[in-house]
Amino acid sequence: MFAVDGRLRSGAPTIVGVLNVTPDSFSDGGRFANVDEAIACGVAMVDAGAHWIDVGGESTRPGAAVVDGADELARVIPVIEGLASRVAGRALISIDTYKSTTARAALQAGARVVNDISAGVLDAGLLSVAAAFDAPVVLGHLRGQPATMMDHVHFDDVVAEVVAELQARVEAARAAGCHHIWVDPGIGFGKRLPQNLALLRHLRAMREALQAPMMVGVSRKRFIGELTGQAASDRGYGTAAALALAVDAGVEALRVHDVAPARDVVAVASAIARA
Repeated sequence: MFAVDGRLRSGAPTIVGVLNVTPDSFSDGGRFANVDEAIACGVAMVDAGAHWIDVGGESTRPGAAVVDGADELARVIPVIEGLASRVAGRALISIDTYKSTTARAALQAGARVVNDISAGVLDAGLLSVAAAFDAPVVLGHLRGQPATMMDHVHFDDVVAEVVAELQARVEAARAAGCHHIWVDPGIGFGKRLPQNLALLRHLRAMREALQAPMMVGVSRKRFIGELTGQAASDRGYGTAAALALAVDAGVEALRVHDVAPARDVVAVASAIARA
């Protein structure tokens, strides 16, 4: 799992709790717009078994509007500051952003990790910010902007192309001075159902090719709804199935909305994989 000092350690996968402080996220938009409610939710996720809380102030669902940097800061900084004192020594806090200014302010406020869905493509300065703080950085795979990423989806070989593009971003992060690098294949980010399934089927091979710890986010994603016919709030069982496969593939971190069920999935799937 991920230790609270920000380093990778061996063991069962890290559970990353999703804390969106946005009005328009695909699954829980507006639910935690109040600072006190958001902080309480983050603490509850840690109590339920999360090792890491990922705080985001801008929805990156398909078609989402870009949020002004000042508005994003106003949403996330009070939450990070409040959480930092409440979960110190128990869990990490990350900032889910592609903006370097937001990343810097969040790290100054108590976040320890930067999670960028674009791997520094949308704002190259973000990698330098992470390096300056010696912060672990999660490099997500994304082509284009969240608002338009589903307009022209095309891959000849999605696994090979995602691996190659992430490898290029890993090299860019190293060149910027980052020492603690994670990768995320970007399930649902500019990929349709066939591409998402192919990536999930080849997670182990991708991890081995990239030689970096991996975080995967499948929680309540659209592809689960396409397979089950369920609304976002009712995709728990489908999420659990995808999480179990990710655990079996050796994925080091699982980004989830529902921490307690994910904890049980990890416990059982990890025990089976080890056996």
